[in-house]
Amino acid sequence: MTVSITDVAEATGVSASTVSRALRGRPGVSEEMRARIVAAAAELGYTASRSASSLASGRTYTIGVVVPYVGRWFFGTVLDSAEKVFSAAGYDVLLYNLGSPEARKRFFTKLPIRKRVDAVLSLLIPDLEEAAALRSLGVPLATTVGGARPGFTVVGIDDRGGAESAVRHLVNLGHRRIGMISGASEPLHWTTPLDRRQGYLDVLADAGIEPDSALEADGGYTVEGGERAMTELLALRHPPTAVFAQSDEMAMGALRALRRHRLRVPEDVSVVGFDDHELSEVVGLTTVAQPVAAQGREAARLLLAWLDGPDAGPPPPVEMPIRFVLRETTAPPHTGRQR
Repeated sequence: MTVSITDVAEATGVSASTVSRALRGRPGVSEEMRARIVAAAAELGYTASRSASSLASGRTYTIGVVVPYVGRWFFGTVLDSAEKVFSAAGYDVLLYNLGSPEARKRFFTKLPIRKRVDAVLSLLIPDLEEAAALRSLGVPLATTVGGARPGFTVVGIDDRGGAESAVRHLVNLGHRRIGMISGASEPLHWTTPLDRRQGYLDVLADAGIEPDSALEADGGYTVEGGERAMTELLALRHPPTAVFAQSDEMAMGALRALRRHRLRVPEDVSVVGFDDHELSEVVGLTTVAQPVAAQGREAARLLLAWLDGPDAGPPPPVEMPIRFVLRETTAPPHTGRQR
């Protein structure tokens, strides 16, 4: 015999609507009652009818997620944490991986997501036309990259401030020739490289250090790119005594290049990253930690809250905390190497 939501309601002594809210992760149900309802549903073998819920609410119970590079650690971590929140609330995820200009143009021209999702989590920064296309969907929109923009709820961090803390640490150690490995060319339309570069330049200016464009190298936000960029910096007539990498993956590539050139870290060259990648502690990398998974969870939570209260409009931007993490890859420069 098929178990209905009414059977679960009778078993727990609450209304069918309360059972529905509890099983879909909606507010208005205490955690104790939610646990009782979930346990009763599991014991009775109750499974919610997605088609019935859709017919009753007019929703698809699907969230669209748009990413530029699903294989990159940052985007994969945000996606994984957000998906868990959506799944707990009874929503599926429809993923679009737009890793090339062609795929991106095709997506925003055809908008295959239209009428297929209840909300969109965008992990790329749309230009003006792309943002207008997403707003035309008429669904809640959220992102975890870039600054505030009309029609979106934004969860992010202070990229500029984080970069400042990393570079200021190197200056305070006595370094004067500080290189930077950035990701200026990728991902598409990403403002993070610009914000972190500005933080780097601000600290140099405060310390009276003249910026040198030769000390900036593009690492493309990959380990391989970081290794290539560090190799370029080491080839300079006066290489840097310290390097700020705009991501931990690029910093790990820099460490690999330094090891290949038989240079010691931090005795010969200091390295600071950004992100607190899951492997950063393993390699002892000094870095700026950002709560990547928490950003995905918060963005998902805000989207679901917006779906429950559409008349209120997008929730205000949320800035997540960052912190500087001191490990083993930084030290004062050798005497005679301060230039």
